Amino acid sequence: MKIKDGFVLRKVAGKYVVVATGEASKSFHGMVKLNENAKNIWTGISQGKSVDEIIEELVKENSEDDRAAITADVQSMVEEMKTAGFIVD
Repeated sequence: MKIKDGFVLRKVAGKYVVVATGEASKSFHGMVKLNENAKNIWTGISQGKSVDEIIEELVKENSEDDRAAITADVQSMVEEMKTAGFIVD
């Protein structure tokens, strides 16, 4: 799983956004705003980490007590990213 070519993460006015560049900008117009956890998920995928590795990092940063919620959030975001066409296998 990796981020599809042409989608990049940028920090704009203190906020993280994903924008399309090059060929991707022909079919995707606009930008997607990400919160801190979503930015960390995007970055993890960009670095080639597995979903489990991303979950473990987020649990360490947050709280072991939040493992179930973090797992659900990561899995949900990954599915949304696949549906939106940001991720390729």
